[in-house]
Amino acid sequence: MLLNASGCLDALTAPEVARELDAFVTKTVTPEPRDGNVPVRIAETNVGMLNSIGLANPGIDIFLTRGLPQLAKLGIPVWVSVGGFTADEYAEICSRLDDHAEVAAIELNVSCPNVESPVQGATQIVASARLATRKPLWAKLSAAVPDVTEVARAAGDAGADGLSLINTVRGLAFDERTLRPVLGPVVGGLSGPALKPIALAAVHACRCATDLPIVGMGGVQTGRDVLEFVAAGACHVALGTVLFADPDAPTRVRAEFAAELSTRGYANADDAYARAHADVLSATTT
Repeated sequence: MLLNASGCLDALTAPEVARELDAFVTKTVTPEPRDGNVPVRIAETNVGMLNSIGLANPGIDIFLTRGLPQLAKLGIPVWVSVGGFTADEYAEICSRLDDHAEVAAIELNVSCPNVESPVQGATQIVASARLATRKPLWAKLSAAVPDVTEVARAAGDAGADGLSLINTVRGLAFDERTLRPVLGPVVGGLSGPALKPIALAAVHACRCATDLPIVGMGGVQTGRDVLEFVAAGACHVALGTVLFADPDAPTRVRAEFAAELSTRGYANADDAYARAHADVLSATTT
């Protein structure tokens, strides 16, 4: 299944692009409206893009009354990304989404809150969300932790149905003329090609450590990239930064992936996943 990474596509202004995906993931929704961080919020680098949007969004009330009804018209499943600063805030939003049939799944943006430890934070957030909704829950994790598999196992034990790997990693860019940080908040999240090896490692480790299905993301630009995420253990793949430069990426990447499967003699994505994953498990036990 091909998705978009949260925040990397505005389906309401580009519905034709969204409809080329198998499911659409919303920007992160929080309990109250958020203006986001001070400008500058986006900076290009030679290895990817930095962003420090600050979870700007209209809040859950406006999302439910205006955003969700419009997204439902896309005709594809809608996954809602949710965020907050306490486990109770996550639970509040999940409870509000629970009775909306338009919501196919909820992605918990676990890596944003201020918590004492990644494991404790994942446990508290997922457990609270699980009590608040019957919807499928996908925990979106950061690789910027001592052991991402420990966080993944904690999320699974607390009730997560799947994992989204990975979120951006912290980065900094300087203005070449002033030698001052480009971004208003100084640092931001790095996405794009530089993220791919980190994401592949996280997907591989979590697939070997858990039985949870995984959405792999981070630097996906081609069908070959999709195949590599499948080899690492992802059963779904999300496009992120590439959508800003190439709106036709879903169609192109899907065609390239099909060609990769055909060239290697795989019947379909499931066949590639099964054979590649068997090789991965064999390599880790020898």
